[in-house]
Amino acid sequence: MSNAVDFVSAYNTIDSRLRAIYRGKGNLQFSDLVRRCAEFNNTVRKYEDDLLLCAKLRNVIVHESKRDRIIAEPCAEITGLICHIAELLSRPPKLSVLKQKKVTGIDGDATLAEALMRIAETNYSNLPVYRGNRMVGILNNRRIVRVMGQALERGEDLDKFLSTRCEAVLHEEDMNRFYRILSANDTVQEAIDAFEDNRKLLAVVVTQSGSVGDPIVNLLTSADLPMLIRILEES
Repeated sequence: MSNAVDFVSAYNTIDSRLRAIYRGKGNLQFSDLVRRCAEFNNTVRKYEDDLLLCAKLRNVIVHESKRDRIIAEPCAEITGLICHIAELLSRPPKLSVLKQKKVTGIDGDATLAEALMRIAETNYSNLPVYRGNRMVGILNNRRIVRVMGQALERGEDLDKFLSTRCEAVLHEEDMNRFYRILSANDTVQEAIDAFEDNRKLLAVVVTQSGSVGDPIVNLLTSADLPMLIRILEES
């Protein structure tokens, strides 16, 4: 098989993946698609110039070649590059490649006072709350401060209020607004996109299957973004 055939095949794979990444927003030319996707996809951004160059070479190969001869035969280096990009976009690294974290949580029957002490001890601001082995929500320091402030406004005794069960102050809205649940089989890019799509996101919670009730295998915050981007760049 010639380099030209491999090159065009990889190009077509990239074109298909870019349209999926861009979520079908308009019938764009390949070069325009590259520029648009480079705005939010790190792999495309890294290889943007190479992809634009490959687009020109592909047009020569496809439109200028005759049935009995190929007018331009890509060198091994450029063929290898475009095949590598196609592989990255087709099989991006998954969250399962990350080293699993031992995520500190708290039982739903524990008190707010215990939650505050756990936060102080660990310096973690997001505490998964469990009922048995099942996670029922995440308690963060913002929620604790808010409910404590509301208790003070109502004139409640703060010491007494701190004996409130953690599960009792959970809000489903917090999970929808400040957290994103992904599975270990979702991609590193999806975790990055989650933070870019929601500037208020506090954490991406990674469970084995992407179900809220599953044990947590990783909890990623914005502080992990440089590490996630590095994984993409080194893939």
